[in-house]
Amino acid sequence: MEVFPSPLESAEFIAANSKDVSVDEEGARRVAESLFDKASSEEFGLAGWKSLHELNPRAAGEEAVGWVFLVDTLNFSFWSEREEQKYLVKYKGKTYSGYWSLCAAVNRALDDGTPITSASYFATMTLDQVRHVFRSDTEVPIPLIEERHRVLNESGTVLLEKFGGSFLTCVKKSERSAQKLLRLVLENFPSYRDEAVFEKKKVSFYKRAQILVADTWSVLEGKGDGFFSDISSLTIFADYRIPQVLVHLKAMKYSEELMRKLREGTLFHSGDKEEVEIRGCSIWCCALICKHLLELYKKKGLDMREKINAVLLDYYLWDYARDHREEMKDVPFHRVRCIYY
Repeated sequence: MEVFPSPLESAEFIAANSKDVSVDEEGARRVAESLFDKASSEEFGLAGWKSLHELNPRAAGEEAVGWVFLVDTLNFSFWSEREEQKYLVKYKGKTYSGYWSLCAAVNRALDDGTPITSASYFATMTLDQVRHVFRSDTEVPIPLIEERHRVLNESGTVLLEKFGGSFLTCVKKSERSAQKLLRLVLENFPSYRDEAVFEKKKVSFYKRAQILVADTWSVLEGKGDGFFSDISSLTIFADYRIPQVLVHLKAMKYSEELMRKLREGTLFHSGDKEEVEIRGCSIWCCALICKHLLELYKKKGLDMREKINAVLLDYYLWDYARDHREEMKDVPFHRVRCIYY
C-alpha cells in the first residue's frame, strides 16, 4: 500500500524546521480571540458554503457532487501576472475572477447544454472543447489550459473505469469517513497527489484532495453520504491566499530575504524550500488557531468541536482574503504555476 503522509504531521515537521517562515503562537492566539464571536455565527458555519456563494450548487444530490468533483479537479492556478490583466468570466450579468471564474464558466457551459460535469464528456474532451468551455471574457486566457485538458481526460477516465462515471459512488465507498475518502481520491486520481520532499522527508499538503472532501461534505450539507464524523481531521487547504492572510493578521512571519523575493515577484516552483515552508507553516498555524478557539470556548463551558474545524476556518479566511484585498496589498502572495493549487 502506498504511503500518503499526513498533511498535519507534515506541517508540524515543516514548522519545526522552517528557516524563512515562522508561526507566531501569540499571533495565532490573537486571531483565535478575534474570531471568538464570529465562529458561532452563520458566516462561519457549514450553511455559508451555499448561502454566501451564489455559484455553488443549491442541490445536494449526485449532480451537485459531480459539479464539486469537476471544479476541484480544476481548482488550481488562477492568479494573474498583472493585476490589470485577468482571466474573467461574465455570467448572469456579473463578472467573476479567480476561482469563481472557473465556477462561472462551468455554470455557463451547463446552461448552454454542454454536459461538462459528466465524466463520459470530460474524459474525451478535446483541447479545443476545453478552450471553448473555459473561454475568457478578456484577452487573458485561463492559465495552464493544456494541464487542465490532461487532468480532465485522466480524471474522467478513472471515474468511468472505477466508479461507474460517478464521484458519488466513490463517496459512498468511503463509508462516511473523510480520511477514507481522502485516501480513495489519492489512490485513484494522480493529479491530486500534492507532495514534496523537505529535509529529506516526504511531506504532503493535499490541497485539492482535502478541499474535494470538504466541498463534498458542504454540498451534501454534512448529511447522509456526506456525514463525515471525522471532518475535523482535515487541515486547511494550503494555497497562495491563506498564507497571505495569516501574515497580514500577524499569525505568521516571513524572513526579510523571503519578503524581498516575494516583492520582486519571484516565480517559485512546486517543491521549492521556501514554497514548502510557506504552505506547511500555514497548515500548522491554522491548526493552532483552531486549538486556541476550542480552548476559548471550553473556558466558557462550551464544547464547539462539532462547529469549529480547519475546513470552516479555511472557508472563512479565504472569504476574508477576498473581502480585504486592498488592506492586504502590503503582503505579496507567493507565485507558483502548478496543478496543485
